[in-house]
Amino acid sequence: MAKSVVAIVGRPNVGKSTLFNKLIGSRLSIVDDTPGVTRDRIYGDCEWLNNKFLLVDTGGIEPNTNDIILSQMRTQAEIAIETADVIILVTNLRDGVVASDYEVASMLQKSGKPIILCVNKCDSIGAPDPEFYEFYNLGMGDPIAVSATHGHGTGDLLDEVIKFLPEQTEEEDDDEIINVAIIGKPNVGKSSLVNKISGANRAIVSDIAGTTRDTTDTFVENQYGKFNFIDTAGLRRKSKVNDAIEKFSIIRARMAVERANVCVIMIDAVEGFTEQDSKVAGIALEQGKACIIAVNKWDAVEKDGNTMNEYRKKLENDFSFMSYAPIMFISAKTGQRIERLYEMISFVHSQNSMRISTGKLNEVLAGATARVQPPTDKGKRLKIYYMTQASTRPPTFVFFVNNSELFHFSYQRYLENQIREVFGLDGTPVRFIIRERGEGKK
Repeated sequence: MAKSVVAIVGRPNVGKSTLFNKLIGSRLSIVDDTPGVTRDRIYGDCEWLNNKFLLVDTGGIEPNTNDIILSQMRTQAEIAIETADVIILVTNLRDGVVASDYEVASMLQKSGKPIILCVNKCDSIGAPDPEFYEFYNLGMGDPIAVSATHGHGTGDLLDEVIKFLPEQTEEEDDDEIINVAIIGKPNVGKSSLVNKISGANRAIVSDIAGTTRDTTDTFVENQYGKFNFIDTAGLRRKSKVNDAIEKFSIIRARMAVERANVCVIMIDAVEGFTEQDSKVAGIALEQGKACIIAVNKWDAVEKDGNTMNEYRKKLENDFSFMSYAPIMFISAKTGQRIERLYEMISFVHSQNSMRISTGKLNEVLAGATARVQPPTDKGKRLKIYYMTQASTRPPTFVFFVNNSELFHFSYQRYLENQIREVFGLDGTPVRFIIRERGEGKK
């Protein structure tokens, strides 16, 4: 299920980042009184009255430019218009309505998007100051008085936001359709793979990194099943993300992963593994998605009888944090092993959706604890009473123990390996929840 996007925009130093942090409940965004502190687009999950959405904090002035302030605000407003489902325009009671507010409001009103006017720094409780009513001059309806620092009025603001959120429904009612996000850094061949799969030039293909800025969906049905391929914009290192609109493509890619059942992590065979590849994979790992590592442009690599095995061993070391992910060597250009890719997608999806009975799990647990005794500390031994599977996608297991602090990571890894040895679970992460008997999750 794709989340809606709510963008916080406004001129510099009105309290956008403070409001963002208050709404998501953590200090994710840097807050400073210096205009232009927010350089990169910051996003976080927000929930209000069972409505979940992605909240985006946008910067004001970009400090690395000599452009005039108005042009920067124009860029920010255009980004918000293009990306968001709902826009929160933040103003500042202490400064009153300034010319910049009129400029941004005027541009946002032309978008046709729902816009909520937030007047920040209304820190006193009770009737608003007389200056508050000046903000009606922006022609955006009733402003909402908020104190981002103290939290006053944030509930009213969120009440207004959720009125305009699109109805959140599952992307596909057909459980047979597998949503596949193709992710990776720029210029690894993601769009070329989509075009090869679809048999048409569905996406723009170019050697210029960053050609794809949005996500596109391509439906394919064949003897292997029904697939919806989601082509995403390439994820660059932050230091290379200078174009403001491209920064929002990172959010689009994250949302694509969120929608997906399976992620195909594409690696450039010629360039080899890079740090950015591990960061891209981390997005899929964090969200518990089934994964395949696809080494593209394999046709361009000079090979001998040992090349593939040596390359695979190196990647297994590079991707040691997701050793469960199968590695494939493909060519989007020639179509090499594309048929096999369909089969692998279906397989890892089934593994990610696997449900194991409590009885079978505890048989494996009993055998594993008999072979390797649970750890002890200061005379106390870990006792694992039983385990059960709580959910799928990814498979999540709950262990009931006498003392969660004794359940060391190394022993958890041992049990995970035992479970994988018996049940497979290839291509999918697994998650453990540790509960002390009679207590809540820890």
